[in-house]
Amino acid sequence: MYQLLIFDWDGTIMDSSQRIVSSMQYAAQQLDLPIPDAQAVRNIIGLSLANANKILIPNITDADNSRLTAAYSHHYRDLNQVETPLYQGVRQTLEQLHGKGYRLAVATGKSRKGVDRVLEETGLGELFHYSRGADETKSKPDPLMLSELIAQADVALERAIMIGDTSYDLQMAQNIGMSSIGVSYGMHSVELLNSFNPVKIVDQFKQIEDWLDKQSKSISE
Repeated sequence: MYQLLIFDWDGTIMDSSQRIVSSMQYAAQQLDLPIPDAQAVRNIIGLSLANANKILIPNITDADNSRLTAAYSHHYRDLNQVETPLYQGVRQTLEQLHGKGYRLAVATGKSRKGVDRVLEETGLGELFHYSRGADETKSKPDPLMLSELIAQADVALERAIMIGDTSYDLQMAQNIGMSSIGVSYGMHSVELLNSFNPVKIVDQFKQIEDWLDKQSKSISE
C-alpha cells in the first residue's frame, strides 16, 4: 500500500527535546532576550528555527532572530553535552523496513547541515533515500517538503505516508492529502494529534512496522 515512508526526526526518531530546550534557553539568555519556558520550546520543535523564534519571542526583530538562530545552533552543535539517543527500537525497525523495500525519507525542521550531521552521527544515513531540511524548503506545516520528496521519489501521493510526533507533521500531511501516523511519545498530545486524522497512533516505534505489515497482508489477501 505504501512505498515511501517519510519520518520527522526530533521527537520521532531521536529523543532530543532536553538538548533543544537547554540550547534555546541558553542562547536567549546569552543575547539578553526573553528566556522561553521549557514547555514553550517543546511546543515549537519541528518548525524551522526562524519561525520557532517568532513564536517564542513574538516581537523579535529580524536581526535578533538571526542572532538567536546562530547562537542556538552553536550551542546545540558545539557546546551542549546533553545526550540525544534514538528512541527504543528505531534502528532495528528502520533496518527492517529498508530491507523490506520501503523507501525512507526524512522531513525535519533541522537545517541541511543538521540533517547531514545526525544522519552521519547515528549511522542511519545509509538507510534513508531522501531528506529535506527546513532551510531548503518551506517550514512545516506547509506541505512543500512533502511535495518535493514524493516528486524526488517518483511515487504517487497515496503511496506515501508521513510519520511524526507533532501537529505540524500531521497538519502538513493533511494539507496535501497524505496519510499520516502519529507517535504518542513525542512533543504533542495524542488528543492534538488525533485532531489531524492520522490513520494510526503508535506508542512505540516498532508498532509502525507492525501496522504496515498488517496493511500489506490485508491487501495481499
